[in-house]
Amino acid sequence: MCGIVGYTGHREALDVVVEGLRRLEYRGYDSAGVAIVADGALASAKRAGKLVNLEKALEERPLPSSGTGLGHTRWATHGSPTDRNAHPHLDESGRVAVIHNGIIENFARLRTELEESGVRFASETDTEVVAHLLAAEVAAGSDLADAMRAVCRRLDGAFTLLAVHADAPDRVVAARRNSPLVIGVGEGENFLASDVSAFIAHTREALEIGDGQIVEITPDDVTLTDFDGNAVEEKRFHVDWDASAAEKDGYDYFMLKEIAEQPKAVANTLLGRIGKDGLLSLDEMRLSDDELREVDKVVVVACGTAYHAGMVAKYAIEHWTRLPCEVELASEFRYRDPVVDRQTLVIAISQSGETMDTLMALRYAREQGARVLAICNTNGATIPRESDAVLYTHAGPEVAVASTKAFLTQMIACFLVGLYLGQVRGTKWGDEIRSVVRDLSDLPAKVDLVLETMEPVRELARNLASATSVLFLGRHVGYPVALEGALKLKELAYMHAEGFAAGELKHGPIALVEEGMPIVVVVPSPRGRSVLHDKIVSNIQEVRARGARTIVIAEEGDDDVVPYADHLIRVPECPVLLQPVVSTVPLQVFACEMASARGFDVDQPRNLAKSVTVE
Repeated sequence: MCGIVGYTGHREALDVVVEGLRRLEYRGYDSAGVAIVADGALASAKRAGKLVNLEKALEERPLPSSGTGLGHTRWATHGSPTDRNAHPHLDESGRVAVIHNGIIENFARLRTELEESGVRFASETDTEVVAHLLAAEVAAGSDLADAMRAVCRRLDGAFTLLAVHADAPDRVVAARRNSPLVIGVGEGENFLASDVSAFIAHTREALEIGDGQIVEITPDDVTLTDFDGNAVEEKRFHVDWDASAAEKDGYDYFMLKEIAEQPKAVANTLLGRIGKDGLLSLDEMRLSDDELREVDKVVVVACGTAYHAGMVAKYAIEHWTRLPCEVELASEFRYRDPVVDRQTLVIAISQSGETMDTLMALRYAREQGARVLAICNTNGATIPRESDAVLYTHAGPEVAVASTKAFLTQMIACFLVGLYLGQVRGTKWGDEIRSVVRDLSDLPAKVDLVLETMEPVRELARNLASATSVLFLGRHVGYPVALEGALKLKELAYMHAEGFAAGELKHGPIALVEEGMPIVVVVPSPRGRSVLHDKIVSNIQEVRARGARTIVIAEEGDDDVVPYADHLIRVPECPVLLQPVVSTVPLQVFACEMASARGFDVDQPRNLAKSVTVE
């Protein structure tokens, strides 16, 4: 969640840090602050609210020039979002400054211990404990890196910590345990950040920081160790997108830009995965064919939008592989004593690769002996690093908190995994796989066609902006699409929205239907399982007979729904299993326009963060 930036080098540190924080605003936050090392002292500023509040304070009271600094955007956990609880936090002498992402679980005991020794606290946060502990270690003769190692050995929980000291004008020290952090490597300068987007304008060369590691950067050097001081091997990677990819590029919102980027994102996910023979070759699949043939069950773990992608995957994987496939909320997975073993393939889906609930589910699965495959959009993130195999979606940066292109590309990646399993296990013939691959290859153009016809959807959203509730119905793969449509409306427009399996309508939810209520219905292709199509047409009639305002998403040529649709949204013909890739797009546009019409911040919805790095 929190945005973290550290810098030391030849540039003006404050400019680099504030720019980095601006690029990390998508992560969700409620306060912001900076600290720099200048003339043998620390100077800092912090404000509750958006980054603009901090920038205004810096204009009124400028900080001195410096080449070393750090910055933070906070999402409150311990202590309300106020100026005094904002980061950085300083020790009593004002010589150490600390910023922190995560939760220090034993902070209460440590705080009591410090207070009993005479330390006075200036905030309600768990983070301030670290500033005082570091100051004590430095006062006892340790340098800042050794002090950080000693302090981290005392801390419980998940955290990323960055610290500077007034006596070390050209260095930043950081620690990582179960929380995102990456190093940017430049010429005569180095960077630390919770996301590469913070420094991508300056360098595309990066280093991974492993779990339980300490990094010390100076303008000319990077030193990595574990918490005990042992040197660790550097793992370098190159970021293959540039700063312009994270700009709005003329769109009013990042979300609009990312919706428009979906045809290219889908194409990029498919790129390089299909051989000349039309069969799949997944170069990032580090599990051998023999290991995959041993699999007797697939379990998908994910949260939020990624969970809905997993629900779509279940239909495809079971159909193509004949393996049972379970889809689990990652936040619930390890608490119910799930049955997984060496023959289980766990698929962990996360856009950021840092989703804590999913990471904990992954680790539990590995403890039970399961093989883990990650589907992720972020190179070098924790979840792919701790998995046995990874499929990167290559969707490019997704800045808006509400996920769009990540969802579509996660579904594509799941389809690739399902087909590959079918190919390796022999449950799909080569010509069958080639046929599905051709259908997948057609999807970018079909998504583009949907995007060209969205103005009526935007107009409908504006007309419904005063609605108090919207219901979404779907069957088969349309059910997770309905759930995703409802989630987008809740996230962005802050209104009651629920998704239901249409067959469950008569088992309770139909009691909610009243005159004028908008109900969105995702209609399966009549060319697939016609019985499903007939049944959902009956569901449309049921709600319309009770006064509902029906908004029907149906493919071209489906005329059976026309008499019962108050608003008809057409999508291109697709095979049944792949239809969610096109039918989701109108719901993204609908939610985005609804939020805009209601006057809400589309890119940064209240109370939400892009990367949820605490359980």
